[in-house]
Amino acid sequence: MKRRLFLQITPAAIASSVATMWATPALAMQATDAAAFRAMRRFADLSIGKIAYVDRGHGDAALFLHGAPLNSFQWRGAIDRLSPYRRCIAPDFMGLGYTQVPEQQSLTADAQLTMLVSLLDHLKVGKVNIIASDSGGAVAQLFAVRHPSRVRSMLLSNCDVEPDSPPATIQPVLDMARAGTLADETAKWLTDKAMARATFGKAVFHNPAGFADETIEYYVTPLVSSPLRRQQYHAFHLALEPNPLAGMEAQLKHSNIPVRIVWGGSDTIFAQADADYLDRLFPQSRGIRRVPEGKLFFQEEFPDVIAEEARRLWGV
Repeated sequence: MKRRLFLQITPAAIASSVATMWATPALAMQATDAAAFRAMRRFADLSIGKIAYVDRGHGDAALFLHGAPLNSFQWRGAIDRLSPYRRCIAPDFMGLGYTQVPEQQSLTADAQLTMLVSLLDHLKVGKVNIIASDSGGAVAQLFAVRHPSRVRSMLLSNCDVEPDSPPATIQPVLDMARAGTLADETAKWLTDKAMARATFGKAVFHNPAGFADETIEYYVTPLVSSPLRRQQYHAFHLALEPNPLAGMEAQLKHSNIPVRIVWGGSDTIFAQADADYLDRLFPQSRGIRRVPEGKLFFQEEFPDVIAEEARRLWGV
């Protein structure tokens, strides 16, 4: 029978977690920083390009799918906590991060799925536990439809759903991509990091002050590093239309994959109703945990929540 669990974490706990993960220097040194993550980065030379990824830990595999305009660095805190229990594989999507693909390479959600399957085959990985957010959640749902036998479980947070993909709130971003100005606007974050925190950071983080300079640089630098990468950054966003999940609802309704939903309650990009939709959609939903003050990319600020819910879903 479907279990519906609606858990909350208190504001005090949230404040404590934010202070610990984003503001305490002593503990920040123990966490994986940009330099350490860069040192862990590997590349898989596949027929579609040179795919950047991190591979840490042992045992059954967990596949981490990031959002836009981020890359696998989004999951560093969760990987720190989950690598003792799983082999954590976190790739950079084509068109984002440090993955390199040729100009003619498609960047649609279907093409991203093909890349992931090729990467897993290259790494000799069969089944995976998926952890995903934002546009990565759309690819996760496609994975569940196209390759259900390769998915052990999914933990989905603030992401696309068929009735809300892409969300109307990102239309200005799509318009800039179409006009060819999005890369220029994003590049400004490198020279004015206070502006990056006051705009993007404020929109997607509970505590934008924690959007560190090194994090901004790690995310933005590859996106604007060459004319080709700028073009692909635009193409990635334009590939979000038309809706990549169109027609998927009927198939997902028959999925036997256990799914847990962890949703930022203060997100202004994806509606709270999207979490409820996913809970109704998946027959094996394990319910929703709402993080009241979490915004779109709360996974970076509250990696303990992601790790706790993943371990509960995995039974470890």
